[in-house]
Amino acid sequence: MSSPHPPRTTAGLMIQGTGSDVGKSLIVAGLCRAFTRRGLRVRPFKPQNMSNNAAVTADGGEIGRAQALQARACGVDPVIDMNPILLKPETETGVQLIVQGRRVGRVMARDYQTIKHGLMTPVLDSFHRLAATADLILVEGAGSPAEINLRSGDIANMGFAAAADLPVILVADIERGGAIASIVGTLAVLEPAERQRVKGFVINKFRGDIRLFDDGLTILTARTGVPGLGVVPYFPGATALPAEDAMGLAIVAAAPGTPRPPRPIRVAVPHLSRIANFDDLDPLRLEPDVLMTLVEPGQALPGDADLVLLPGSKSTLGDLRFFRDQGWDIDLAAHCRRGGRVVGLCAGFQMLGRQIHDPEGSDGAPGSAAGLGLLDLETMMTATKTLAPVTGTERGTGAAVRGYEMHVGRIDGPALARPWFDLAGRAEGAVSPDGRIFGSQIHGLFAADDFRHGFLALLRGAARPGIAFEAMVDAALDGLAVHLETHLDLDRLLALAGPVGADGSRPG
Repeated sequence: MSSPHPPRTTAGLMIQGTGSDVGKSLIVAGLCRAFTRRGLRVRPFKPQNMSNNAAVTADGGEIGRAQALQARACGVDPVIDMNPILLKPETETGVQLIVQGRRVGRVMARDYQTIKHGLMTPVLDSFHRLAATADLILVEGAGSPAEINLRSGDIANMGFAAAADLPVILVADIERGGAIASIVGTLAVLEPAERQRVKGFVINKFRGDIRLFDDGLTILTARTGVPGLGVVPYFPGATALPAEDAMGLAIVAAAPGTPRPPRPIRVAVPHLSRIANFDDLDPLRLEPDVLMTLVEPGQALPGDADLVLLPGSKSTLGDLRFFRDQGWDIDLAAHCRRGGRVVGLCAGFQMLGRQIHDPEGSDGAPGSAAGLGLLDLETMMTATKTLAPVTGTERGTGAAVRGYEMHVGRIDGPALARPWFDLAGRAEGAVSPDGRIFGSQIHGLFAADDFRHGFLALLRGAARPGIAFEAMVDAALDGLAVHLETHLDLDRLLALAGPVGADGSRPG
């Protein structure tokens, strides 16, 4: 049967990994910036992503946060076609399914293996639309192509590479150990036609003298017949860039080389089981006088915290139960009695109220529960999902903020009479009468430098210079691009990517 799409004439390359968290997202982001700096129109693409760290797009949908960062590296706004399938875990076995930016429902993991067979069509539609706007399209795989038990109907790795006729570069993370075995093993379990698509491998996150791996490259090429394309040293600047999934939350630190003041502002963040949009934390943790602690399950909220920040969650009622199961509600009450401040963002804001109702299970399992009772409001979950970029100002200070709303649920109650922000003529958020409890549905608001600096001045009781967050992110992307230009042969990668002829043929 003929393809509904014309032959692809845009150069393309797919970056796959030997496992999750091997650095695929940052490799793609760095290549996006590097090739954009060469004057090419570059676009990122990830056919299927599983992450609760999402972003609102310019065309009003949602995609994985990593693809939004990659779009930024290309100097373009993110659009839904950059990540047509997004899976947002709600329980251990169930996910919310987002197709081309819109929620279509909830599916169980076992059922998704059947459903995904029908998702290749929208994935390819998005890919070809995006490719038509670019000179080069850089595609990121998900997990590992070695998961051959999931190969039937695959849209994330080799199944997509075959459907889109893409060459593949395989990335391994040497920091976790077993890089040689992971590359050899991955290639060993692939089908012959899939192995032929692999045009090279990259060793990532190397620490020390990279010449020590020269023999490793020789051994790998001899074992696999696949050439090594480079060894990429660990890139410290990655701490300034948002992580794709919760595995990245192991890094909670200020910018590299930043000296700490004698008494930093101590921020405690409970690590919720379904934590979402956790890049909200990045601007705060990167400030030199902020010491952020990610409080793991079973640990107490620290008694010396200046601020407890309740982050977003993909399952508000589920994580409210989880919060109580850890005894964090008791710790939070003690924190408030000591005069500590609290911020709740999105689901965290909803948890701060008196009641949460989700009769239809719009955000997890159906039910109702008493909230933490720190703000006089109630939340009613609804089937409608709000996805919108927002701009506004903080009431009282006039500091500008911008971000996005991504939530289900309607919040009502007397606490809303004391809003935190003004957004284009409407009030948003809530502040307690004593000015110590804050809540907002806005994600990304701490990225605004003036607002963040003012909020930290409130916590420390004095103003102090801070970082320029957005400039720091762009500087990190530039640094990453230079890093990859130094350790990878970009001309060779570009030759592998194309060009392709009008008839779809590939030279060589």
